[in-house]
Formats: sequence, structure tokens, C-alpha cells
Amino acid sequence: MPTYASFADFYPYYLREHQQRGTRILHFIGTSLFLVGVGLALVWARPLLVLAGVVAAYGFAWVGHFFVEHNRPATFQHPWLSLRGDFQLYWDLLRGKEKF
Repeated sequence: MPTYASFADFYPYYLREHQQRGTRILHFIGTSLFLVGVGLALVWARPLLVLAGVVAAYGFAWVGHFFVEHNRPATFQHPWLSLRGDFQLYWDLLRGKEKF
């Protein structure tokens, strides 16, 4: 797997690895559950809800990769760029810049 000098170089690769509608939907659900988990952890002072959100986010994302997209998650090779890509894709989907 190639190395990337910047997130701007990595993001087109990230999008190619997330082409299927089902994968994007599963990522969106997982990231939403993560954000809900963080919010509830803050409101209810329950830090374990952050962990539950992380498990949900990766669980939904990996189901999308293994069973819909049929590829390996980028997080295995580029964990921080992939995490940033998740949030960028989430934001792009929310504002309609990317389609589901």
C-alpha cells in the first residue's frame, strides 16, 4: 500500500475504497452511533459509552468493507488518515457533497 504525503493525497484513495452505497450507509450509521455514544458519555458521565461508540463505528464500517465493498479497511494500513477520512466522508454525505 502506498504512503501518502497529506490527507488531500489520501482522500481520493479513501473514496475509491468506499464506492458502494451500502458501504457508505453502514459507515454513516456507525459514525452516527459513535457521535451519539460520545454525546451520551458526556451528558451521562459514562465514559464506557465512548468505547461502545467506537465498537459500533468500526463494526458497521468493517461489515461494509468485508461484505459489501469486498475490500480491506484502510484503517489497517493508515489508521489516522482513515479516521479522518471517515469524518470527512460523514460531513460530505451530510451536506450532499458526496452521495450515499
